[in-house]
Parts: sequence; C-alpha cells; structure tokens
Amino acid sequence: MSKYRLAERQSDDLLKHLLQVRGIEAQFESDFLNPNYETGRHDPFLLHDMEKAVARVLSAIEHDEHIAIFSDYDCDGIPGAVVLHDFFTEIGYQNFSNHIPHRHYDGFGLSISAVNKIAEVDAKLIITIDCGTSDLEAADIAASLNIDLIVTDHHEPKPTLPVAAAVVNPRVGDTYPFPHICGAAVVFKLVEAIIARGDFDIKAGREKWWLDMVGLATIGDMVPLVGENRIYAHYGLKVLRKSRRPGLQQLLRKAKANQSYLTEDDIGFTIAPRINAASRMDNPEDAFSLLSIKEEVEAGDKATHLEKLNNERKGIVAAMTKELKGRIESLNEVPGVLVLGNPSWRPSLVGLCANGLANQFNRPVFLWGRDGNGVIKGSCRAGSDISVVNLMEAAKDNFLEYGGHHASGGFSVKEDAVFQLPQILNEALETLGSGAVANNETLIDSSLSLDDVSRSLVRTLRQLSPYGAGNAKPLFAFHNVIPLEVQVFGKTKEHLKLVFDTENGKLEAIAFFATADSYNSTPRVGVPLTLLAHVEESFFMNRMQIRLRIVDVLSDLSN
Repeated sequence: MSKYRLAERQSDDLLKHLLQVRGIEAQFESDFLNPNYETGRHDPFLLHDMEKAVARVLSAIEHDEHIAIFSDYDCDGIPGAVVLHDFFTEIGYQNFSNHIPHRHYDGFGLSISAVNKIAEVDAKLIITIDCGTSDLEAADIAASLNIDLIVTDHHEPKPTLPVAAAVVNPRVGDTYPFPHICGAAVVFKLVEAIIARGDFDIKAGREKWWLDMVGLATIGDMVPLVGENRIYAHYGLKVLRKSRRPGLQQLLRKAKANQSYLTEDDIGFTIAPRINAASRMDNPEDAFSLLSIKEEVEAGDKATHLEKLNNERKGIVAAMTKELKGRIESLNEVPGVLVLGNPSWRPSLVGLCANGLANQFNRPVFLWGRDGNGVIKGSCRAGSDISVVNLMEAAKDNFLEYGGHHASGGFSVKEDAVFQLPQILNEALETLGSGAVANNETLIDSSLSLDDVSRSLVRTLRQLSPYGAGNAKPLFAFHNVIPLEVQVFGKTKEHLKLVFDTENGKLEAIAFFATADSYNSTPRVGVPLTLLAHVEESFFMNRMQIRLRIVDVLSDLSN
C-alpha cells in the first residue's frame, strides 16, 4: 500500500480546494485568509493565574525587587526572554537579570542549582519562560529561600503543580480556549496583561514591535499554525521584515537572506538553526544577546560569532555523519534499526545526524552521546513507516526517559543498557511486527502540470501561508514529467537539482542534502516519472526564483 494518498478534488477552484483539504469550513475561510490581530486573539486574563501573576510583577516593580528571568535555551525560550527583557527596558525598570541554562551541563528546565545561583543575586521573584510547570523540586527550593515563582509555560502539566505565586499556562485549567500557543506567546500575553493593569509611560501599541520574537518562536517551536498561532506567525513575520534589531539584521545579511521577503522557511532554515547553534555548541546567552542588544558593533560581533558556531556545528555534524556511514558500511548486514553512539559526542548534535541517516537508509536510526553530567542521551528518527515511539515503548525498561512522536524522539539510557540497545531495539522491531508501523500516510493536495507553476499559482499559495505544523505546505503530484537534466550542486555536490521544460521556460526542482538515489525511484534524464513537490519562491542573494522543492520521486503514484 502506498504511503501517499491523493486528496479527492473538492472544488475546481484550487484555493477553495486547499482550504477544504485543511478542514477550513466555508464560514471560517475569510478569518483564515485574513488573520485579524485585534479580533482573532484571546483575552490574556483567561490564562490560568494571570491576575495573580500580574499583581506579583506589579508589586515587584513597585518595591524595586530584583526579578530573575529564567528561560529555556531554544528558539522559543530565548525569544520569549527577549520579550520580557524589552518590556522591562521599555518601562525603565533595571532591577532584573536574565538566566538561561547551559544545554550540555544544566539540561532542560528550572533546576535546584539554577535556583541557588539566582538566590546569590538576591532575587525576590523568578519568572520562568517555556519551562517550570514540571519543575516541582526547584519550585520547593525557591519557596524555602523565600523567592516567589511565576511560571509561564506551555508544556503539559503533571498531576501536581509547582508551588508558585502563579502558573500561567494555557494547558492548566479550562479557561483558555486555545492550548497550543508557544512559550514566547504566553510571556507576551503576560506583558500585555501587565501593561493593561499597570500605569506605565509607554506608547500605545509599542508591544506589537515585540511580535517579531513571538512570530520567531511560534514558527521555530513548530506549534500548530492554526487559530491564534496563525495570527502570531502572520504578524510576527510582518514585524520581522521591518525589525530594527541590529543583531537580527546582521545575522540575516551574513546568511544572505533578504529581510524584506522573510518567510517561515527563512526562520526554519536560517534564523532558528543559528539561534539553536548557541546552545548546541556554546553559550545560549550569545543568542539572547544577539536578539536583545541595541549597539551595532556588539551586535555585529554576536552575529559573526553565531555564524561561526553554526558553521562549526555543520562541520562537526558532517564529520560525525562520515564516521557513522563508515561504521555502517563496515557491517555485514544493515539491521532494521540502526543504533550507534560515541561517548565523546554531544547529545545536542546527534539528532541532526540521525535525520540524514534515517532518510538515506530508510529505517529507524537511534544515535547517542554523553552530556556534561555523564548521562547518555540521544535522538532517534524514523526514516520509514516504523514508529520510534512504538519501539521505545516496547523496550521501555532500558530507558531512563524517552518521548516524542512517531517520526522522531529523544531518550536517555541506563549505563548498563547502552551497548545492548542495538539488539534490544531490533528484537523489539521483530516482536512488534506490524505493531511497529505508524499510520504515516502522506496526503497529496492535488495533481498539477508543470505548466501550472507560475506567478499566479504562487500568489494563490501565498494566501495560505505561513505554513507549518497544522497547516502543511501544499504537496503536489506532477505526473509523467521528464527531466532534461539531473544534476548535483553545492560546494561538495551535496544537493540535487532536476530541470524540466515548461511553457513558462525552464523549471528547477531541488532538494538539499539529497542525491538521485534518495527517493523511491531514481530520476534519470529522459525517463518519465511522478514528482511529488512543493511550489516555492526563493529570494536567495536577492534573486527571485519560482521553483519546486522535491519531496519524493516515484515511477508511478501507486509505488
């Protein structure tokens, strides 16, 4: 059975058809196509404990108490920390500090050691961003030190909430209508609520300039881009295109991305990787500084540093991948589940390797390293219709922690189990049989001809953007198309390009980090094929190009 299914055509009008495929009912089409910032969002005071949180922050400001902002180290927590930093700076409040855990040595969330460090700066209030809901022990320590805690978060709560002055989380309680906003959006709502209740000399609407960080986090954290999130993504991109942050501007220039034409793809493939490179490779506070500082020279230095870290990250991942491929090629037989690791590898990097290997070998890949505290941690990718979660469930006694979804996940392993893990997971695959398979059928939105790819089509598709989780970029099938050229490109010839002839001229279809052998069928010059692809605009180095982004190549749609 094919893993692809062509959607039944519901309307001759392509836009209407794509809306219907996405489950957008006719009465909500206008709201979806025209997101409204004023009417499409929910009252921040509907969030659990918001009134308590606002009252405690206003009290801290009134009494000039030191406020510690504690955020996660990723592309949600860091932009959220920038939002709160910018608010305090805007109102002239200086008695605060930002704290971000080190990914390799501290791990995720508010820890006991973090609370003890914050106590050293005589903080009276901690505000968490994108974490804290599950950090019960750290909350107890804060209470014992007479430090109040406000949790702003969006993760699922445990049965018991932390001891805190307020827990502001859309997933706590039943008063907030939309539980899917990201951590930066939650703290943005806290800022909105503080402004509403406080008496500050701040220009009306000033907070809208901080939507660049909310949009960056909403897209970067891959929350569903529907409902309120669609509004934050839409308006966040608008502000990002105009953002005056010198660090962001210089980062984009170094990456050769045109700020005026930023898209969700630029966040996913340009901005977010560089923000995350700070925590993967070095100090996450470098990314925070890049986004928050106003001084041009320092911003340029930070942008240069992050670009350097991102390039180092690419180099290390390439070296790891080369080593892994060598180890795999030395095997007499490639097992159904690939499990490999090295104690010298950083767990923060193995997921990037696992993704490429899983796609290349079309099977689950589990990779592991050792963190700064000596714990063996890893990432896994499916690369096929096998569910990595189903595999880990079947072998759960060998993991300290595990989680994720069918296509990808993370885990930590008991020290005495790591070298038995290859055998354990492959036995789990064999025992589960069809029970290991996830229902990962991919929906093809519509069939098109190559001649349909035009500026008019791009304008139509632009109305549905921004794309992401919950609003997938439309996937099209192009049947019986014949490549004129099959090429590789890039410095090390690591990318694939197919060239087709259309009535609108030559059309390129590209795939990054792929070869002709990466797909169900190998494309060959002059041989008809079915191409599955997205239609996209590229503004790389100020050159506007309409092209296709390859998802798969089939000899026939039934394959």
